[in-house]
Amino acid sequence: MEGMVTKDEVGLGTTIRAWRERLAPSAPASSTGRPRRAAGLRREELAERAGVSVDYVVRLEQGRATAPSAQVVASLTRALELSPTERDHLHRMAGLAAPNDAPIPDDIPAGVRRVLNRLGEVAVAVFAADWQMIWWNRGWAALLGDPADSPAELRKFARERFPVGSDRVSIAWWPVSVDNQDASDLTIVSDLRRATARFPRDVRLAELIRVLVAGNPTFARLWASGTVAAHREEHKTIEHPGVGPVEVDCDVLTDGESELKIVILTAAPGSADEARFRRALGMTSDATAAPDGPVSARTTS
Repeated sequence: MEGMVTKDEVGLGTTIRAWRERLAPSAPASSTGRPRRAAGLRREELAERAGVSVDYVVRLEQGRATAPSAQVVASLTRALELSPTERDHLHRMAGLAAPNDAPIPDDIPAGVRRVLNRLGEVAVAVFAADWQMIWWNRGWAALLGDPADSPAELRKFARERFPVGSDRVSIAWWPVSVDNQDASDLTIVSDLRRATARFPRDVRLAELIRVLVAGNPTFARLWASGTVAAHREEHKTIEHPGVGPVEVDCDVLTDGESELKIVILTAAPGSADEARFRRALGMTSDATAAPDGPVSARTTS
């Protein structure tokens, strides 16, 4: 029907081709002296700029490749010299969340905070997208030790998990062991990789990645692998100095927009571990109640 826009005219492939053809060519006319057959950047030139194969560019433009990865989309954004608005549009067409030019948020929405305050006698903490600790409740302080005993700028869980030399950046809590340490490490690295795509301009995150890649071999190996893993339930044992070892299940809920990590620790109902946790909770005072506002510092590594 006249005036109707077809899917072909607004699709991923057609849009990439339009962006490619508007760019000035990288190379002059051929050595034969014949003019170029088409204006703009050649597919070969775009492929070289983006670090992908020419065949992949062809498949993208023909609509046979419709789900490029976040890394490919980032490369195409640079190669096609897209504006921030065009970059966001490319991400949406590829089925990806557009990156955020703002820094990683350290605030908790009021509705989420109300839910957290109603969770009762479980251990809950909230971390920013880069695993900077920003909130905890009384149950968390009772079970693991009060994070308020550590300066806000040192409450970096990724630095706790992946120490760098003798520089022990840590959160003040009791020793914790994880049943599957390797899988747990991989999920933390994956979270940080996802955060770099979501918040590409965040200085604190960029510095954290730089420090960990340079200073922790385990982190550097997992980062170089490019693997992305999903969070799974973890089983942990906390060595509480007052009540002894407490075994808990750890679940991580993620707020999609801000990438907040809500970590919930619970013991099996009716178990000896739940009884020990309740004894630990009874040993604490109201001074360990949840902080009223964000407690993280906008600092680097």
